Amino acid sequence: MIEIFLDPALLTDFLRTSLRLSVPIVFAAVGGVLSERSGVYNIGLEGMMLAGAFGAAVGAFFFDTPFAGVVTGAMCGMLAALILAVLGVSLGVNQIVTGIAINLFVLGLTSFLSRVVFGAQANTLNLQGFKPLAIPGLISIPVIGPVFFGQDLLVYLMYAVVPLLYFMMFATPWGLNIRAVGENPRAADTAGVSVNAVRYACVLGSGLFAGLGGCFLVLSQVFLFSENMSAGKGFIALAAVILGRWNPVGALLACLLFGFFDALQLRLQFLNPEVPHEIFVAMPYVVSILALVGLVGRPSPPAAAGIPYRREAK
Repeated sequence: MIEIFLDPALLTDFLRTSLRLSVPIVFAAVGGVLSERSGVYNIGLEGMMLAGAFGAAVGAFFFDTPFAGVVTGAMCGMLAALILAVLGVSLGVNQIVTGIAINLFVLGLTSFLSRVVFGAQANTLNLQGFKPLAIPGLISIPVIGPVFFGQDLLVYLMYAVVPLLYFMMFATPWGLNIRAVGENPRAADTAGVSVNAVRYACVLGSGLFAGLGGCFLVLSQVFLFSENMSAGKGFIALAAVILGRWNPVGALLACLLFGFFDALQLRLQFLNPEVPHEIFVAMPYVVSILALVGLVGRPSPPAAAGIPYRREAK
């Protein structure tokens, strides 16, 4: 196992795998940060990611281009998020219950629709996806060049999303409004900020990002849609939101940690075929739990998270 870290070629391959396993979780996690910073718990990231994956497959299948898949996938993620916004923000339904309902609803709906749309060829599709796009010069950097600069467009989009969201959230008036709504919506309302409008925008943005995570699964990894292909990644994204202290950069680092151990367990499965593979599959999830328990301490979410705001209650 140690030879991975001694051989530059093996190390490059291992780190590339780690990064690519992290990307869909990063998209979902930054979406979770955006939603929860505005005061809306988004337990439905899993369902939104799965909706995005299905939308990506449908778009790429009918239009034969991955760009159409990205558009339809993002829209499907936002459509799932709209359910959370209407129920959790406008109607005041418990946001955790609503998120769980979205996950179950999308799982059943996409399983049914995939059979309707793709039929018997659902598991044999070879959809048009994104191919690696090398950045001249940078890809020549030893080890890290092929890891970071030999990726596809969705990975490069992730590189842009995280710093832009961080800048928007902590260095712009719009970001101040988001944080104010998540911490003290009454004070924000008194200052002239539309609490529900901000929360709607953030929840829909959260669905868009989670949908992009689903797009990556279909258009950059497997090039087909399968039932429940998000496989718990939305819940790992929730853990990354907490581990990252509701900060886009912190969430990114938490996702990279998970991706590292996910790649490690794949390598260990290959090197130890006699050991039950379930032991290795559980490794990244166990690491995430231990990180939450041992590294985070007592995280403090936004003060108004999960609490519907009613203007007449002032």
